[in-house]
Amino acid sequence: MCLGIPGKIVEVYEKDGLPTAKVDFGAGVLRECCLAYVPEAQVGQYTVVHVGFALNLLDEADAEETLALLREMGNLEEELGAEVGSGQVQP
Repeated sequence: MCLGIPGKIVEVYEKDGLPTAKVDFGAGVLRECCLAYVPEAQVGQYTVVHVGFALNLLDEADAEETLALLREMGNLEEELGAEVGSGQVQP
């Protein structure tokens, strides 16, 4: 399964003729992504990024809620161990 992760746009520029952004995913994680699908995106907005492409824009509340759920899922995996996501049923 692939996930789109929300992040905050901190810089917008053009690269190789394409609208591009630096996106902050928190905890010091910055990634470059293509804005071709959301060329109207501006600094300070939140976007969902999947494999290097911003897919849509969303408001801060929705972004924070999604990030909290993703963190919670990560905590669940830590609590249950590596078996989560392995496809194996544990007794």
